[in-house]
Amino acid sequence: MEASAIPTAWLAGLSAPGGVLLVVPLILPVVGLLLGLLLGGRRLGPFVFVLLSAGLAAAVVVAAAVVTGGEPMLYQLGGWSPPLGVALKADGLSVVLLLTSAVVTLGVAVYAQRDFRPPGARETRGSLAFWMLLLGVWAGLNTVALGQDLFTLFVALELLTFSAVPLVSLDGRAETLAAALRYLLFALLGSVLYLLGAVLLYGAYGTLDIGLLAVQIAAAHALPPSVLAAAALMTVGLMAKTALVPLHLWLPPAHAGAPPAASAILSALVVKGSFFLLLRIWFDLIPGLLDLPAAQALGVLGAAAILLGNLMALQQARLKLLVAYSTVAQIGYLFLIFPLAGTTSGPTWALSAGTLQVVSHALAKGSLFLAAGLIAKALGHDRIRDLAGVGRVLPITLLASGVAGLSLVGIQPSGGYLVKAALQGAAEAGGTWWWGLVLDAGGLLTAAYLLWFIGHALSGHGPHPATAKAPGRAQELVALALALGSLLLGLLPAQVFELISVGRVPPPEPIATAWAGAFHWGSLAAGLLPLLVVAVLVLAFGPWGGRRRPGPLGWPAVGAAGLGSAVGWLDARLRCWPVAGFSLLALVLTLGVGFAFGARACVT
Repeated sequence: MEASAIPTAWLAGLSAPGGVLLVVPLILPVVGLLLGLLLGGRRLGPFVFVLLSAGLAAAVVVAAAVVTGGEPMLYQLGGWSPPLGVALKADGLSVVLLLTSAVVTLGVAVYAQRDFRPPGARETRGSLAFWMLLLGVWAGLNTVALGQDLFTLFVALELLTFSAVPLVSLDGRAETLAAALRYLLFALLGSVLYLLGAVLLYGAYGTLDIGLLAVQIAAAHALPPSVLAAAALMTVGLMAKTALVPLHLWLPPAHAGAPPAASAILSALVVKGSFFLLLRIWFDLIPGLLDLPAAQALGVLGAAAILLGNLMALQQARLKLLVAYSTVAQIGYLFLIFPLAGTTSGPTWALSAGTLQVVSHALAKGSLFLAAGLIAKALGHDRIRDLAGVGRVLPITLLASGVAGLSLVGIQPSGGYLVKAALQGAAEAGGTWWWGLVLDAGGLLTAAYLLWFIGHALSGHGPHPATAKAPGRAQELVALALALGSLLLGLLPAQVFELISVGRVPPPEPIATAWAGAFHWGSLAAGLLPLLVVAVLVLAFGPWGGRRRPGPLGWPAVGAAGLGSAVGWLDARLRCWPVAGFSLLALVLTLGVGFAFGARACVT
């Protein structure tokens, strides 16, 4: 055997059942948690960096094994096969989440070394808590990526929740504790719904393994009521954890007072864990749901999130809240893949677009939250109208914000562009032009609030801003690196995106073939023209300076101001506990009824 063929043969062997390598991403964060109390906050930070570096290397090896073998990588814990035992599985979707979690968490760890590493020998409770909770989030995400059992995934979700909630309230202030409690209570409601659905499936089939359940459900002539009820309960529970409108009451307050590193992890990764399980349920466990009208209902909620989140972002006075509502809007794009899955060349195509959105949004939003934290720390505030001159003080930080914004808007060659191009193509192929309008409106509104923020930061109005605390160069470079990763995602070889289809039926048209011709100068110019129009409108109509002086064309129309007030009132009502609780129950009933009538129509 030639020397060059040895690594390929070894990786192909790992992809066979018994790939013990899958245990490594689960063991590494647990090792850190066990040793954390012995090391203390002063030494735990550098040790976490070492563990995350090893975890990234392990994720790369797993990805290489899956790609080389061309099939999922399996491992049965203790040698016991399901339903008695628990299995781990790494397909293309799992590998993407493993890699994204490792990259973003490693970047946040580098950023947090300056903020959560006590100077000298002095020990602080906050530093130890942050590193332990960061390891808990990483452990939960890796378990979500590799778990194949619905109860194991429930445990992973709870690990994510109980690690993310304390991150919100690390400073101990009353408002952050209230936001953390709101997050905890609503997340627990989602957990109860998910667990009820899992119990119904176990009572009907006697197993919680996704693979075994999928085979038994597919063998039935029609989806039984227990499966439909379980699907409705689990879907709404996971929607609450993902903060999809109208179940987003916890997300903006949680971001408002959380440390920048915590906000980056929460927005980039934590909400993706629950969405990942939604993908497993709809695409792997019960793929028949994609053909039911309820899939359109998820698309409607996604469209509402895009419009409401973007409009609310335009009204925020603080940069961090602007980025938080941007997360509400970007989550909406993830849910557009459900109604479009049945109108494309196959579910794998829509799943690929959604998976790419997970990666692109994680990198861009992680960069934006870190950059917002650097700006707030340097100036002592994050008021958008008082950011004049930031471009002169923090040029690298502002560059990172602009680059990340280009990806969120969907400018070539960013990952955001590929996502929107794929969704637009799916909408056109299926004749559902209205989804395309939502995508266009979302992109223009995103450009408006990002130009609004960057315009103030580049403005020469006012004196040179004084910096309260200069950021570390490593912190600025991490924010820039994540932003560049999101922007340059579209320059990866088209064959890389075939990884997503490993472990499921490939689409009739290869993903690489469809995306290979996505870039050309004509489409770039066509995409930039609307953004230039938006830039002119923002510069012309927007109020500038500390006294809210109008631009050269005066204030916006009274109708636009009235629309903003109406949207703000609607958002405030939706984020009240009674309305949010009623929405939770109403969505369960609506999806359940929609599943039942849709399944009956398919049978007849």
